[in-house]
Amino acid sequence: MRDWTRRVCRVGWVSGLGLLIAVLAVGCGPSLPEVDGDLAFVGVNVLPMTGRGGPVVLENQTVVVDGRRIVAIEPTADVAVTDGVRLVEAEGQYLMPGLAEMHGHLLGRPLLPADIQNLLFLYVANGVTTVRGMQGDRSHFRLRDQIARGETIGPRLFLGSPSLNGARVTSPKVGAQLTREYEQRGYDLVKMHEGLSLESFDAVADMAREVGIPFGGHVPDEVGLLRALEAGQVSIDHLDNYIQALVPEDLRPAESVGLFGVGELLPFVDEGRLPELVEATQTAGAWVVPTMVLWETAFFGAWSSAELRGERPELRFVPPELVIEWSQAIDGRLAGTDRVANRGIRELRRTILRALVDGGVRILLGTDSPQIFSVPGFSLHHEMALWVENGMTPYEVLETGTRRVAEYYDATDDFGSVEVGLRADLLLLTANPIENIDNVAKRAGVMLNGRWFPETHIQQRLAEMATFYGHWTAPLQPRTHENP
Repeated sequence: MRDWTRRVCRVGWVSGLGLLIAVLAVGCGPSLPEVDGDLAFVGVNVLPMTGRGGPVVLENQTVVVDGRRIVAIEPTADVAVTDGVRLVEAEGQYLMPGLAEMHGHLLGRPLLPADIQNLLFLYVANGVTTVRGMQGDRSHFRLRDQIARGETIGPRLFLGSPSLNGARVTSPKVGAQLTREYEQRGYDLVKMHEGLSLESFDAVADMAREVGIPFGGHVPDEVGLLRALEAGQVSIDHLDNYIQALVPEDLRPAESVGLFGVGELLPFVDEGRLPELVEATQTAGAWVVPTMVLWETAFFGAWSSAELRGERPELRFVPPELVIEWSQAIDGRLAGTDRVANRGIRELRRTILRALVDGGVRILLGTDSPQIFSVPGFSLHHEMALWVENGMTPYEVLETGTRRVAEYYDATDDFGSVEVGLRADLLLLTANPIENIDNVAKRAGVMLNGRWFPETHIQQRLAEMATFYGHWTAPLQPRTHENP
C-alpha cells in the first residue's frame, strides 16, 4: 500500500461496463490519495469490534484488502482506489470480523473426502472463519495445512489433541507422556475429557505447564470445577461440572454422575454457591464455552428428532448417515429421560450462564458442531439467539465469537477485529447485527483469508450440496463409500 494522507474531498462512483470507477467530483481540486490492493468494499458500514468505545459503527467506509490483509479503512469520500482493484459495492451493508467456532469437531474417517470438504464449507458459508478443533486426529494437521495454503476451502484451524479420558489415560504416567507427545506433535491444546482420576489430571496439568501447552475441555467429576480452575485449565467447555459444584460436598454421590446424570443432583443444588463459583472462574482467568443449544436439544431436551428436523432445514446439507445417527441418539435418550428434570437442567444452565456473564467471566462462542443436530455454522446462529434470549446484548454475543477469540489466542494483532494490518477474515451483512442478532444470518458474502465468496456463490454451493445428499427428494438412507 502506498503512503497517503487523508484529504476531505468527495468521490463520485460512476458505473460503466459493469465496473465501478472512482472519479473526482467537479471542483474538487487536487487528486485524492490513492490506495492499491486486490479488493475494496466501498461505502460499507464497519463494525470494527475492537472493544474500544463499545458498539462502534464506522459509517460509509472504504475497506481495502491486499492479499490476505486489510490495508486501508477510510471514509469513502476521502480515498480513491487504483485501477485494477476489484470493487464490492456495499452501501448500506455492514462489515464485521469473521466468527469463530470455539468447540468444533473436525470429522475425519470414515467420511468421504467430499463430505469433509462440504462440512468445512458450511462453516465458511455462515461466516465462520476460525475453528478450534476439539477432537484431535493426525489427519487434521494435513487438513489445516491444506487450508492455510488455499488448497482446501475451510476456516483457519487450531487443533486440540485426542481426548485424554479414563480409557486412554490408564495412569498418571501415561497422562504425562501423552501430554508431552501431543505438544511435540504440534497440537495447540490438550483436550480433557471425562473419566480421568485426580492423580492423572494433576499429572497432565503439571506436564502441560512444563512443556507450555494449554489444556481445556471437560472437567472430570473426580477432579471437580474448583480444582480444575486452580490447576490452570484454560477453558471450561459445556459449563461442565458447574452443576456438580453447586451441590454441597456431603450431598454429592460417591460415584460420578457423568455428563448426562446431573438430573439426579437437582434436588440438592444450592444456587447460593453460584457467586463463589463465578468468582473462582473469574479469578482463575479461565474461559467458558457454554455450548447451550446442544445440551438443550440433544441431551436435556423435550423434542423428538422429527420435531427438531422440522426446525433444522440445514440438515439437508449433512450426510444422511449422520442425520440417521443423530436422530437415533435423540430419540433413544428421550425415551429414557425425565422431561421435568430436563427442563430443570436447562433452566439451571441458563442461570449459571447469566451469572458468569454478569460476573465478568470471559465467554467464547462454541456449539460442539458437527454434533447431534448442530450443523457447522448454522448452529452458531441458534446459539447466539439463545444467548440474547438469556439476557446478553447482541454486541456482547458478537464479541465472544470475534475479538474475544483473538484475546484467547493472544493474537489481537492478527485477527478478531476489522483493523488495518489484520487478517482479511470478514463477514458482509445486509443488516446491522448489533440491532438484531438474527441479522448475522443476512449475508451478502464472506471473505476468508482474503478470498471473497459472494452470497450468490454460497447459495449455489449449498444448493449443490442439498442435491448431492438428496434428503428431501428421497428416503433417508445411509450411503456406502462405493455408492456416494
